[in-house]
Amino acid sequence: MPAMPTLNAPLARSAMAYVLAGGRGSRLMELTDRRAKPAVYFGGKSRIIDFALSNALNSGIRRIGVATQYKAHSLIRHLQHGWNFFRPERNESFDVLPASQRISEEKWYAGTADAVYQNIDIIESHAPQYIVLLAGDHIYKMDYEVMLQQHVEQRADVTIGCIEVPRAEASGFGVMHVDAQNRVLSFLEKPADPPAMPGKPEVALASMGIYVFETRFLFEELRRDAADPHSSRDFGKDLIPHIVRHGRAVAHHFSHSCVRSNVESESYWRDVGTIDAYWAANIDLTDVVPSLDLYDRDWPIWTNGEITPPAKFVHDKAGRRGHAISSMVSGGCIVSGASLRRSLLFTGVRVHSYAEVENAVVLPYVDIARSARLSNVVIDRGVKIPEGLVIGEEPELDARRFRRSAGGICLVTQPMIDALAA
Repeated sequence: MPAMPTLNAPLARSAMAYVLAGGRGSRLMELTDRRAKPAVYFGGKSRIIDFALSNALNSGIRRIGVATQYKAHSLIRHLQHGWNFFRPERNESFDVLPASQRISEEKWYAGTADAVYQNIDIIESHAPQYIVLLAGDHIYKMDYEVMLQQHVEQRADVTIGCIEVPRAEASGFGVMHVDAQNRVLSFLEKPADPPAMPGKPEVALASMGIYVFETRFLFEELRRDAADPHSSRDFGKDLIPHIVRHGRAVAHHFSHSCVRSNVESESYWRDVGTIDAYWAANIDLTDVVPSLDLYDRDWPIWTNGEITPPAKFVHDKAGRRGHAISSMVSGGCIVSGASLRRSLLFTGVRVHSYAEVENAVVLPYVDIARSARLSNVVIDRGVKIPEGLVIGEEPELDARRFRRSAGGICLVTQPMIDALAA
């Protein structure tokens, strides 16, 4: 067991956050054709990965590594522009770690564990006592210091962040069975029939993909796993079940470390891995009191702050009045004689006269021409919506022209628009 250190100093200062950000997120369909899921836009000006990174920074962690893989250029560019303020002279670091044939002649990381194993030497150069391993594709606010404290106090080999989910939805997660002291008794990766929590037959305890290790112990486990020819080099499938069987694994409940402002009533965590979930999480931000408070100055979500002019609304004539109701409009946007309702516009969007936009998530630098009518849509970056186009009123027609989800949300990309004129 690791020695018990003093708990006077914040443990986060002795920790390194390591973010696994190489996944495609194929359920987001064309949104991830050109970018990895962690690089997908969220909330008007952020990317999904900004939440894990901001949690680490706000928790006091000043050494961060990000492992990238699938179509990483957009993600790497965002990290270079938005997260380049760490200073080595303050014992801070920020490393972007693409798969680079550093261990063998195979180019790609073989799994999540391999994505850490291949960079052991880089992690060792920073000499962290603890590793906080994070998924880079979820939306939440969490103080990792609380999880680190539990890890040390309970003398765990691994502490696993967990959240309660309905059993019907738990088959996409690693699911745990724990005792009264939160000791993990079993861990099943994406089970077809998830076990229920004791006393809660309709609820399962699911892994958030957040793990805390003492660094030396993690390296020992990674080297053991790398020598196993039968391993798939994955934390959820291989390392965590092995530690549960042979070591001391402890569950950390998200509700204990979730960060909430005084207007947030619930512990907010979302996997925005489908078009419907992505649309809903963004549109929820337009509520009068949203479940996720992005205005919390005590726990800011850091990102690349583009230099843009303020949003502008112009024209004030009947039928041609630039206005927005229950909407979020980012910098650089111009709403020119158009109407917005319950919509979220990212940076630099232009909406021209007589257009009507409702229940829309509009990514950066989209141009919506005159008289277009759009509802229940996600529009990818840079799309040019032609004059008079109607989306969201005829489901069968929409399904033939665009990517229409099970929940009735249309994803619109420029190739889809180009095909309309073909």
